Amino acid sequence: MAQAHVSNTKRIWIVFGILSVITLVEVYLGIIKPDALHLSGPGTSWLNWIFIILTLGKAYGIAWVFMHLEGENKWFRRAIVWSGVFLVSYLVTLLLIEGGYISDILSPLVRW
Repeated sequence: MAQAHVSNTKRIWIVFGILSVITLVEVYLGIIKPDALHLSGPGTSWLNWIFIILTLGKAYGIAWVFMHLEGENKWFRRAIVWSGVFLVSYLVTLLLIEGGYISDILSPLVRW
């Protein structure tokens, strides 16, 4: 017996709305750049950390919904998500370390 087609139109619009709100927050913060968020956080400013976290949240949501990870086996989902989290965290850490080093080395030579 064939299953009836289930429309996901409402779900797609909800996900679209959530991703749009996150994107609007990112754009708003990118345009306004509040002075309170320029304070130095762990490795970089708090504004940059907000961008990193919001971008990772959007990537997770896109993978969860549009790559249909919610219907997969729990350990398969964890393998995909945690691999991505580890690799992105590793990349961010290396970029922050190397960026700080380049800034320290070039400070006497370049007027920022």
